[in-house]
Amino acid sequence: MDFQLTGKVAIVTGASRGIGRAIAETLSAEGMRLVLAARSRAQLESLAAALPTECLVQAVDLREGSAPAALVAAAVAYFGQLDLLVNNAGATKRGDFLTMPDEDWADGYALKFFGAMRLCRAAWPHLLSSGGSIVNIVGIGGRTGSAEFGIGGSVNAALLNLTKSLADRGVKDGVRVNAINPGSIVTERLQTRLRSFAQEKGLDEASAAQTMAQSMGIARFGQPEEIARAVAFLASPQAAYIHGAILDVDGGQTRTL
Repeated sequence: MDFQLTGKVAIVTGASRGIGRAIAETLSAEGMRLVLAARSRAQLESLAAALPTECLVQAVDLREGSAPAALVAAAVAYFGQLDLLVNNAGATKRGDFLTMPDEDWADGYALKFFGAMRLCRAAWPHLLSSGGSIVNIVGIGGRTGSAEFGIGGSVNAALLNLTKSLADRGVKDGVRVNAINPGSIVTERLQTRLRSFAQEKGLDEASAAQTMAQSMGIARFGQPEEIARAVAFLASPQAAYIHGAILDVDGGQTRTL
């Protein structure tokens, strides 16, 4: 399928590794020019050098209040346009609700929610001009609560609600806004959990992966590229009537409506 993205410009946050890196690789392969944002300049420059389209590297900490607007300004100054914003940055801590300090809660919201919100606000006039779109990478924890994921679940739920709110505004302004909820995707974070689980259960990593996946009611874990392909589709004219959607890409893990 031709996603008709050649020559368009996207900002991808959290682009240095994992899902963000896969999104950058997929969008570049589709012909998009990219603004790659994360805190690690070295990782971003390595990625940019490997991609087939023009890239602008921006090493930024999006928890800082002025950083999102500065990132959007740099993107528009360099490329002269903005067609897509992919809010992917942000990880939150797991743990016991009773022992997790306020600082962990504040940090969880600072990047994944407030960073994304400020980027949407700064990017909106440019996306309005280009008829562009936003794709928020959120997570299934925003739909199904679990005891050890109180911070991440509440942050994700807030970002899902923001997606719906912005989509409502976007009907009038002509800016499409959608969200993807990844399930358990094979990233460094999941691999760390797998190693701990394997050690705890006395299993090799392959057996641990199979056992953990089965305990979640899924056949296997997902790959970052599977999220990236969904982003490319949602960003494309092929998905022109998809607006305000929340797409679970989780192998069937979420069974609630």
